[in-house]
Amino acid sequence: LALADSFCVHCGVLALDEPTTNLDAANINGLAEALSTLIEARRGRSRFQLIIITHDEDFVDNLSRLQVCDWYYHIQKDDHGNSRIERRDMRTLGAG
Repeated sequence: LALADSFCVHCGVLALDEPTTNLDAANINGLAEALSTLIEARRGRSRFQLIIITHDEDFVDNLSRLQVCDWYYHIQKDDHGNSRIERRDMRTLGAG
């Protein structure tokens, strides 16, 4: 994460594809906390974008508990095989 962060200093975009793959629960929590710290540090920069591609809904839920972002995009296939993209409020995670 530190290496990726150093590369996105000037471009402002950090993309992580399945960052929790092969991590145990402790390291997944550590990653969420590290991302939380990174988000807070970059919050004042107008061009910072964090893109996380993951199937790990527990990880996303963990990020929501850290209260570092307000929304996310959920992508899934509909009954016809077409991709459906929904903007969702982070506060809705874990409520159900």
